[in-house]
Amino acid sequence: MELIVFDLDGTLLNRDSQISGYTRDTLALLAQRNIAYTVATGRALHGSRDILAGHNFKLPQIYKNGAMIWLPDDEAYSRKLLLTPSEIEKVLKAFLALGVAPFIYTLEADNSHAVYHPPLVSETEKEWLYELNTVRGLQASPLSELPGDAQISNISALGPREAIEAVRDLVGTQEDHLVAYMGAGIISDDICWLDIHHTDGSKGGAVAQLKKDLGIKRIVCFGDNDNDLSMFAAADEAYAPDNARDEIKEVATAVIGHHDEDGIARFLR
Repeated sequence: MELIVFDLDGTLLNRDSQISGYTRDTLALLAQRNIAYTVATGRALHGSRDILAGHNFKLPQIYKNGAMIWLPDDEAYSRKLLLTPSEIEKVLKAFLALGVAPFIYTLEADNSHAVYHPPLVSETEKEWLYELNTVRGLQASPLSELPGDAQISNISALGPREAIEAVRDLVGTQEDHLVAYMGAGIISDDICWLDIHHTDGSKGGAVAQLKKDLGIKRIVCFGDNDNDLSMFAAADEAYAPDNARDEIKEVATAVIGHHDEDGIARFLR
């Protein structure tokens, strides 16, 4: 059995973070031919559900860069690499000292997600909170109300490149239990994003777990960013869209079409 694994942003999705009509039809063809496929994304479940709905994503799904695996049929996680408030204390202090608001995402007892944050200053942060709270339906609360026994799935932030790089470097040199990924361009090229989660969570590790659990013989994957490198290493074939970072292109089986031109879907046709 072969399993196709898609990254979402910058890969399967177009520039509007949607599945295009052509890609939708391609996924339908895969399902009709009983070709297995799933996703491995840096997004959380709550940020992916609406996008994936109606596109036959029935197999276990990889979220938060491999820190979590969701079983759609069971409505439960089979893999949860979570953090405690004490494990992120130094990172939170660094964010606040740099004037950047961290968003702390928690997993609640009913498998829903919530987000905690300090007072917001920049318009970028306020727009992001609106997206999380109003569009994605996350319960948002002040950071001061974060429970001492909270189960934290990840921390994210949006801010100036210099500040984001400073926190990323702190994680890389002082926090062995954490891993950080950063990028630019979600809102503007001047604003960078950062996502931090448990160091044992990787797309490659989660893909290997699915391969074992589902009895998969071959993995074919698609991705565009540095958080896809471990998945590329675990796959039998790995393809990068034309918009991918250079380090991804260098290790890809081949470079294919741009994500905003249905590159992945056209390759699969």
